Amino acid sequence: MVDITHKSSTLRIATAQAIVKVSKSETIEAIKNDTVPKGNVFAMSKAAGLLGVKKTPELLPDCHPMPIEFSGIEYEINGLEITVLFTVKTIYKTGVEVEAMHGASVVALNMYDMLKPIDKGIEIHQLKLLEKKGGKSDFKDRFRKDLNAAVIVCSDTISAGQKEDKAGKAIIKKLEECGVSITEYVVIPDENEIIQEKAIQYQKQDFDLIIYTGGTGLSKRDVTPEALLPLLERRIPGVEEAIRTYGQDRTPYSMLSRSVAGTIGNTLVLALPGSTNGAKESMDAIFPAVLHIFRILKGARHD
Repeated sequence: MVDITHKSSTLRIATAQAIVKVSKSETIEAIKNDTVPKGNVFAMSKAAGLLGVKKTPELLPDCHPMPIEFSGIEYEINGLEITVLFTVKTIYKTGVEVEAMHGASVVALNMYDMLKPIDKGIEIHQLKLLEKKGGKSDFKDRFRKDLNAAVIVCSDTISAGQKEDKAGKAIIKKLEECGVSITEYVVIPDENEIIQEKAIQYQKQDFDLIIYTGGTGLSKRDVTPEALLPLLERRIPGVEEAIRTYGQDRTPYSMLSRSVAGTIGNTLVLALPGSTNGAKESMDAIFPAVLHIFRILKGARHD
Protein backbone atom coordinates (compact mmCIF):
# COMPACT_ATOMS: atom_id res chain seq x y z
CA MET A 1 0.00 0.00 0.00
CA VAL A 2 1.00 3.62 -0.49
CA ASP A 3 2.83 5.10 2.51
CA ILE A 4 0.54 7.61 4.26
CA THR A 5 2.40 7.80 7.57
CA HIS A 6 3.55 11.36 6.77
CA LYS A 7 -0.03 12.59 6.40
CA SER A 8 -2.21 14.14 9.10
CA SER A 9 -5.74 13.03 9.82
CA THR A 10 -8.41 15.43 8.58
CA LEU A 11 -12.14 15.25 7.94
CA ARG A 12 -12.75 13.35 4.69
CA ILE A 13 -16.13 13.19 2.95
CA ALA A 14 -17.13 11.51 -0.31
CA THR A 15 -20.46 10.99 -2.05
CA ALA A 16 -20.92 8.47 -4.86
CA GLN A 17 -23.90 7.46 -6.95
CA ALA A 18 -25.20 4.41 -8.75
CA ILE A 19 -28.36 4.29 -10.85
CA VAL A 20 -30.56 1.21 -10.92
CA LYS A 21 -32.87 1.20 -13.95
CA VAL A 22 -35.86 -1.14 -13.99
CA SER A 23 -37.80 -2.09 -17.12
CA LYS A 24 -41.39 -1.56 -15.97
CA SER A 25 -43.40 0.68 -13.70
CA GLU A 26 -44.79 -2.33 -11.82
CA THR A 27 -41.34 -2.87 -10.32
CA ILE A 28 -41.27 0.65 -8.93
CA GLU A 29 -44.74 0.17 -7.48
CA ALA A 30 -43.68 -3.09 -5.84
CA ILE A 31 -40.76 -1.30 -4.21
CA LYS A 32 -42.93 1.55 -2.97
CA ASN A 33 -45.65 -0.78 -1.69
CA ASP A 34 -43.13 -3.18 -0.09
CA THR A 35 -44.48 -6.17 -2.02
CA VAL A 36 -41.20 -7.44 -3.47
CA PRO A 37 -41.00 -11.18 -2.56
CA LYS A 38 -37.46 -10.95 -1.15
CA GLY A 39 -38.40 -8.18 1.29
CA ASN A 40 -38.04 -4.43 1.72
CA VAL A 41 -35.68 -3.43 -1.08
CA PHE A 42 -34.52 -0.09 0.31
CA ALA A 43 -33.96 -1.30 3.88
CA MET A 44 -32.14 -4.50 2.93
CA SER A 45 -30.02 -2.77 0.28
CA LYS A 46 -29.05 -0.10 2.80
CA ALA A 47 -27.93 -2.82 5.22
CA ALA A 48 -25.93 -4.47 2.44
CA GLY A 49 -24.26 -1.16 1.62
CA LEU A 50 -23.36 -0.52 5.25
CA LEU A 51 -21.73 -3.95 5.44
CA GLY A 52 -20.06 -3.57 2.07
CA VAL A 53 -18.37 -0.24 2.74
CA LYS A 54 -16.64 -1.72 5.79
CA LYS A 55 -15.25 -4.54 3.63
CA THR A 56 -13.64 -2.27 1.03
CA PRO A 57 -10.01 -2.78 2.15
CA GLU A 58 -10.54 -6.55 2.26
CA LEU A 59 -11.48 -6.63 -1.41
CA LEU A 60 -9.27 -3.92 -2.93
CA PRO A 61 -5.62 -4.62 -2.11
CA ASP A 62 -4.31 -1.05 -2.13
CA CYS A 63 -7.07 0.43 0.05
CA HIS A 64 -6.07 1.30 3.61
CA PRO A 65 -8.19 -0.01 6.49
CA MET A 66 -9.77 2.99 8.16
CA PRO A 67 -12.52 3.91 10.62
CA ILE A 68 -15.79 4.52 8.79
CA GLU A 69 -17.39 7.10 11.06
CA PHE A 70 -20.51 7.79 9.01
CA SER A 71 -22.32 6.12 6.12
CA GLY A 72 -25.46 7.69 4.70
CA ILE A 73 -27.64 6.22 1.95
CA GLU A 74 -30.38 8.05 0.09
CA TYR A 75 -32.68 6.94 -2.73
CA GLU A 76 -34.26 9.08 -5.42
CA ILE A 77 -36.90 7.65 -7.78
CA ASN A 78 -37.18 9.28 -11.20
CA GLY A 79 -39.49 7.38 -13.52
CA LEU A 80 -37.93 3.94 -13.98
CA GLU A 81 -34.59 4.96 -12.47
CA ILE A 82 -33.56 4.76 -8.82
CA THR A 83 -30.54 6.87 -7.94
CA VAL A 84 -28.50 5.62 -5.00
CA LEU A 85 -26.51 8.30 -3.17
CA PHE A 86 -23.90 6.96 -0.77
CA THR A 87 -21.96 9.30 1.53
CA VAL A 88 -19.01 8.28 3.70
CA LYS A 89 -17.22 10.35 6.34
CA THR A 90 -14.11 9.74 8.38
CA ILE A 91 -11.32 11.60 10.11
CA TYR A 92 -8.25 9.92 8.71
CA LYS A 93 -5.10 10.36 6.61
CA THR A 94 -6.57 9.36 3.27
CA GLY A 95 -9.83 9.86 1.43
CA VAL A 96 -12.99 7.76 1.26
CA GLU A 97 -13.85 8.05 -2.44
CA VAL A 98 -13.41 4.33 -3.16
CA GLU A 99 -15.34 3.40 -0.04
CA ALA A 100 -18.29 5.56 -1.14
CA MET A 101 -18.23 4.08 -4.64
CA HIS A 102 -17.98 0.56 -3.26
CA GLY A 103 -20.91 1.20 -0.93
CA ALA A 104 -23.04 2.57 -3.78
CA SER A 105 -22.20 -0.42 -5.97
CA VAL A 106 -23.12 -2.92 -3.26
CA VAL A 107 -26.44 -1.17 -2.68
CA ALA A 108 -27.16 -1.30 -6.42
CA LEU A 109 -26.16 -4.96 -6.69
CA ASN A 110 -28.36 -5.92 -3.77
CA MET A 111 -31.28 -4.11 -5.36
CA TYR A 112 -30.61 -6.02 -8.58
CA ASP A 113 -30.56 -9.31 -6.69
CA MET A 114 -33.81 -8.59 -4.89
CA LEU A 115 -35.65 -7.34 -7.98
CA LYS A 116 -34.52 -9.83 -10.61
CA PRO A 117 -37.30 -12.37 -9.78
CA ILE A 118 -39.92 -9.80 -10.81
CA ASP A 119 -37.99 -7.85 -13.47
CA LYS A 120 -35.56 -9.41 -15.95
CA GLY A 121 -34.57 -6.09 -17.52
CA ILE A 122 -32.76 -4.39 -14.64
CA GLU A 123 -29.58 -2.46 -15.42
CA ILE A 124 -27.02 -0.65 -13.28
CA HIS A 125 -25.69 2.64 -14.66
CA GLN A 126 -23.40 5.55 -13.83
CA LEU A 127 -21.45 4.37 -10.85
CA LYS A 128 -19.33 7.45 -10.17
CA LEU A 129 -17.93 9.82 -7.59
CA LEU A 130 -20.03 12.97 -7.23
CA GLU A 131 -18.08 14.91 -4.63
CA LYS A 132 -15.19 14.66 -2.22
CA LYS A 133 -13.86 16.97 0.48
CA GLY A 134 -10.77 16.99 2.64
CA GLY A 135 -7.08 16.43 1.95
CA LYS A 136 -4.61 18.41 -0.16
CA SER A 137 -6.83 18.92 -3.16
CA ASP A 138 -9.34 20.85 -1.06
CA PHE A 139 -6.80 23.50 -0.17
CA LYS A 140 -4.30 23.56 -3.04
CA ASP A 141 -5.55 26.83 -4.54
CA ARG A 142 -5.93 28.72 -1.28
CA PHE A 143 -2.36 29.85 -0.85
CA ARG A 144 -0.43 32.73 -2.35
CA LYS A 145 2.11 31.83 -5.00
CA ASP A 146 4.37 34.89 -4.66
CA LEU A 147 6.13 34.07 -1.38
CA ASN A 148 9.86 34.07 -0.66
CA ALA A 149 11.77 32.50 2.20
CA ALA A 150 15.09 32.53 4.01
CA VAL A 151 16.32 29.24 5.48
CA ILE A 152 18.83 29.56 8.30
CA VAL A 153 20.72 26.58 9.69
CA CYS A 154 21.85 27.11 13.29
CA SER A 155 24.71 24.74 14.04
CA ASP A 156 28.22 25.15 15.41
CA THR A 157 29.44 21.95 13.76
CA ILE A 158 27.92 22.63 10.33
CA SER A 159 29.13 26.25 10.28
CA ALA A 160 32.62 24.96 11.14
CA GLY A 161 32.50 22.57 8.18
CA GLN A 162 32.54 19.47 10.38
CA LYS A 163 29.14 18.20 9.29
CA GLU A 164 26.88 18.37 6.25
CA ASP A 165 23.54 20.15 6.45
CA LYS A 166 20.57 17.91 5.66
CA ALA A 167 17.81 19.53 7.73
CA GLY A 168 17.99 22.85 5.89
CA LYS A 169 17.87 21.07 2.55
CA ALA A 170 14.82 19.08 3.67
CA ILE A 171 13.10 22.36 4.53
CA ILE A 172 14.02 23.84 1.15
CA LYS A 173 12.64 20.78 -0.65
CA LYS A 174 9.28 21.12 1.10
CA LEU A 175 9.12 24.85 0.43
CA GLU A 176 9.80 24.29 -3.26
CA GLU A 177 7.03 21.69 -3.39
CA CYS A 178 4.71 24.34 -1.96
CA GLY A 179 5.72 26.92 -4.56
CA VAL A 180 7.75 29.13 -2.19
CA SER A 181 10.90 30.76 -3.59
CA ILE A 182 14.12 30.29 -1.61
CA THR A 183 15.96 33.61 -1.70
CA GLU A 184 18.49 33.00 1.10
CA TYR A 185 20.07 29.88 2.55
CA VAL A 186 22.75 30.38 5.20
CA VAL A 187 24.51 28.45 7.93
CA ILE A 188 25.37 30.22 11.17
CA PRO A 189 26.75 29.18 14.57
CA ASP A 190 24.52 28.89 17.62
CA GLU A 191 25.04 32.47 18.71
CA ASN A 192 22.20 34.55 20.11
CA GLU A 193 23.26 37.81 18.47
CA ILE A 194 23.76 36.30 15.00
CA ILE A 195 20.40 34.55 15.16
CA GLN A 196 18.71 37.84 16.02
CA GLU A 197 20.63 39.77 13.36
CA LYS A 198 19.43 37.43 10.63
CA ALA A 199 15.79 37.73 11.71
CA ILE A 200 15.97 41.53 11.79
CA GLN A 201 17.84 41.69 8.47
CA TYR A 202 15.48 39.44 6.53
CA GLN A 203 12.36 40.96 8.04
CA LYS A 204 13.51 44.42 6.94
CA GLN A 205 14.08 42.98 3.46
CA ASP A 206 10.39 41.95 3.41
CA PHE A 207 10.94 38.19 3.45
CA ASP A 208 7.66 36.34 3.85
CA LEU A 209 9.13 33.41 5.76
CA ILE A 210 12.23 33.07 7.91
CA ILE A 211 12.77 29.47 8.90
CA TYR A 212 15.46 28.44 11.36
CA THR A 213 16.50 24.84 11.86
CA GLY A 214 18.54 23.83 14.87
CA GLY A 215 19.00 25.12 18.39
CA THR A 216 15.54 24.16 19.67
CA GLY A 217 16.71 21.41 22.01
CA LEU A 218 17.86 21.60 25.62
CA SER A 219 21.66 21.68 25.41
CA LYS A 220 23.50 24.80 26.58
CA ARG A 221 24.16 25.88 22.99
CA ASP A 222 20.49 25.54 21.95
CA VAL A 223 19.53 29.21 22.09
CA THR A 224 17.35 29.75 19.01
CA PRO A 225 14.07 30.19 20.96
CA GLU A 226 15.73 32.53 23.45
CA ALA A 227 17.08 34.63 20.59
CA LEU A 228 13.84 34.85 18.66
CA LEU A 229 11.17 35.20 21.35
CA PRO A 230 12.04 38.82 22.26
CA LEU A 231 11.71 39.77 18.58
CA LEU A 232 8.35 38.16 17.91
CA GLU A 233 5.38 40.50 18.00
CA ARG A 234 2.84 37.67 18.13
CA ARG A 235 3.25 34.00 18.94
CA ILE A 236 1.20 31.39 17.06
CA PRO A 237 0.75 28.59 19.63
CA GLY A 238 -1.39 26.47 17.31
CA VAL A 239 1.48 26.06 14.86
CA GLU A 240 3.84 25.07 17.65
CA GLU A 241 1.29 22.58 18.99
CA ALA A 242 0.74 21.08 15.53
CA ILE A 243 4.48 20.51 15.09
CA ARG A 244 4.90 18.81 18.44
CA THR A 245 1.71 16.74 18.14
CA TYR A 246 2.72 15.48 14.71
CA GLY A 247 6.20 14.62 15.98
CA GLN A 248 4.91 12.99 19.15
CA ASP A 249 2.94 10.52 17.03
CA ARG A 250 6.25 9.40 15.56
CA THR A 251 8.72 9.59 18.45
CA PRO A 252 8.24 10.27 22.18
CA TYR A 253 11.25 12.60 22.14
CA SER A 254 9.34 15.29 20.26
CA MET A 255 8.00 16.61 23.56
CA LEU A 256 11.52 17.87 24.27
CA SER A 257 11.58 20.14 21.24
CA ARG A 258 11.06 23.87 21.73
CA SER A 259 9.84 24.80 18.28
CA VAL A 260 8.69 28.40 17.94
CA ALA A 261 6.26 30.14 15.58
CA GLY A 262 5.35 33.80 15.42
CA THR A 263 5.32 36.95 13.36
CA ILE A 264 7.41 40.08 13.05
CA GLY A 265 5.32 42.48 11.05
CA ASN A 266 4.04 40.48 8.09
CA THR A 267 6.90 37.98 8.25
CA LEU A 268 6.32 34.47 9.58
CA VAL A 269 9.23 33.21 11.68
CA LEU A 270 9.62 29.51 12.47
CA ALA A 271 12.23 27.76 14.58
CA LEU A 272 12.31 24.03 13.85
CA PRO A 273 14.39 21.11 15.13
CA GLY A 274 17.88 20.60 13.73
CA SER A 275 17.67 16.88 13.06
CA THR A 276 16.82 15.91 9.50
CA ASN A 277 13.76 13.92 10.51
CA GLY A 278 12.67 16.58 12.97
CA ALA A 279 12.88 19.32 10.35
CA LYS A 280 11.17 17.25 7.66
CA GLU A 281 8.35 16.10 9.95
CA SER A 282 7.82 19.63 11.24
CA MET A 283 7.43 20.88 7.68
CA ASP A 284 5.05 18.02 6.85
CA ALA A 285 3.01 18.88 9.93
CA ILE A 286 2.23 22.48 8.96
CA PHE A 287 2.86 22.93 5.22
CA PRO A 288 1.18 23.97 3.04
CA ALA A 289 -1.66 24.86 5.44
CA VAL A 290 0.42 27.41 7.36
CA LEU A 291 0.74 29.48 4.17
CA HIS A 292 -2.88 30.52 4.66
CA ILE A 293 -1.49 33.06 7.12
CA PHE A 294 -0.42 35.26 4.20
CA ARG A 295 -3.97 35.59 2.93
CA ILE A 296 -4.68 37.12 6.33
CA LEU A 297 -1.51 39.20 6.73
CA LYS A 298 -1.27 40.43 3.16
CA GLY A 299 -4.67 39.81 1.65
CA ALA A 300 -5.76 37.34 -1.01
CA ARG A 301 -4.25 37.38 -4.42
CA HIS A 302 -5.34 35.12 -7.25
CA ASP A 303 -2.55 34.13 -9.63
